[in-house]
Amino acid sequence: MKRILIRSGKSPFRVATPTEFIQQDLIGTNTGNLLFSDSAHKMLSAPDTEVTSNGIRTDPSARRAAEINEQYDVFVVPLANAFRPSFHASLDRLSTLIEQLTIPVVVFGVGAQAPDDYDTGGLGPMAASVKRFASAVLERSASIGVRGELTAGYLNSLGFKDVDIIGCPSMFLYGATFPEIRTAELTAASRVAVNLSPDAIPVGDIAGIARHAWEHYPHLTYYAQNTDDAELLLWGDTTPESGVTDPFPRHLTHPLLRENKVRMPLDPATWIKELRDYDFAYGTRIHGNVAALLAGTPSVVLTHDSRTLELCRYFDIPHRSLAELPADTDPRDLYENADFSAMLKNHGERFERIVAFLDRNDLKNTYTHGDGGAAFETRMAALDLPASMPVWDGTDDGQLRYRFSRLREQLTTVSEKTREQARKQAKQAKELRAELAAAEQRAEETAKRLDAVQAELQAARKTLAAVERKVNGIDKRLLVRLGPALRRRTRKLSGGGDKG
Repeated sequence: MKRILIRSGKSPFRVATPTEFIQQDLIGTNTGNLLFSDSAHKMLSAPDTEVTSNGIRTDPSARRAAEINEQYDVFVVPLANAFRPSFHASLDRLSTLIEQLTIPVVVFGVGAQAPDDYDTGGLGPMAASVKRFASAVLERSASIGVRGELTAGYLNSLGFKDVDIIGCPSMFLYGATFPEIRTAELTAASRVAVNLSPDAIPVGDIAGIARHAWEHYPHLTYYAQNTDDAELLLWGDTTPESGVTDPFPRHLTHPLLRENKVRMPLDPATWIKELRDYDFAYGTRIHGNVAALLAGTPSVVLTHDSRTLELCRYFDIPHRSLAELPADTDPRDLYENADFSAMLKNHGERFERIVAFLDRNDLKNTYTHGDGGAAFETRMAALDLPASMPVWDGTDDGQLRYRFSRLREQLTTVSEKTREQARKQAKQAKELRAELAAAEQRAEETAKRLDAVQAELQAARKTLAAVERKVNGIDKRLLVRLGPALRRRTRKLSGGGDKG
């Protein structure tokens, strides 16, 4: 039995509640992470193979490294845009763990993040960390699997040649077979799913594009993906009372939230199932659009950086540059100009490429070595996975106990922190009072010494004055006594000599 440890937020077979997803961050801040890790999990579920989720957070301790070395035969690490400044510290922790492992380490689909012009200059400060990571991986595997040509070129520029372009595992959820893309006329009555990224705001008017679609397609749904979105849907906010607004849908005052047209997918299986009921999907989220394509729903990516553009180019996913789109972009125009033929035609070749990568790294896959994922899908079908989260309307949705408990924990934590801060401040105040008292004592002693010195100085001045008076008196008496004699002597010298 080959034991594989895979880096993922959770196992595909774990049924978690929405509150567990949030509390434990099972999506690693973005549901898209589960889509590619679940696909990798399924792909690796070959005969005589056991795949175990390691969790999304890295424990780089020697203890954890020893456990992994003892309990597993290979560590598989599916990644997305890991070569980015905000992931710098996480990448270093991952390198620290890998450097302690004696088992093979295989990386799936890692990518470099840059603007859509592919300028990697912004990655300069983390070049040493990327080199460290790539070196550690290649010491334990035959090659590194990357998302596309940008990342391959970036690693080549750093001196690494054992790089395989394999795209993202998410596109191979069904192996060599890709679902047929449905076609239908897009009208105002059509169901449209839109996905949006806050970090795309500086690139183009994504909020305006979403607003235009909401105004013209009544059956529009916004599929959010971040943990912040899940928190908003679960807790709500006070913007309806405060009146705070934002053109991007991140407050309850936004029309999409007011009308309960926002959903937060938790499990990829239910995400894909829900998207089968839509006629078209589009937006800036690469995995939001991949989920739609896996559902057979036509989808167009609005690219805004290298991480989205790189995958679209590799997989021939229809895409448009967000920067070039006006706010009144009609989803129907995107749909009618989308061509899915290359994506479908070349899928088999791309699948063979990722299989070759797995073979090169001594990993079997269920599609060529097993049942094609049938047992995996049967097991998934038997699970009661949660539907995507809607906007909470304030009624009892089964999560009230969590909300009250969480609030109590937060209040307790704040109270404990406040008390601890008060204790620290009291201790600091006591130490300051002691220091002040000591300073006052030193000042008092210094004042006393100064008084003594001043007294000594005054006495010295008196003594000096007395001495000066004595000296002056002596001088005067001496002049009185010597004056007549000196005058006689002077007269004698000046005239008395001629007469003699």
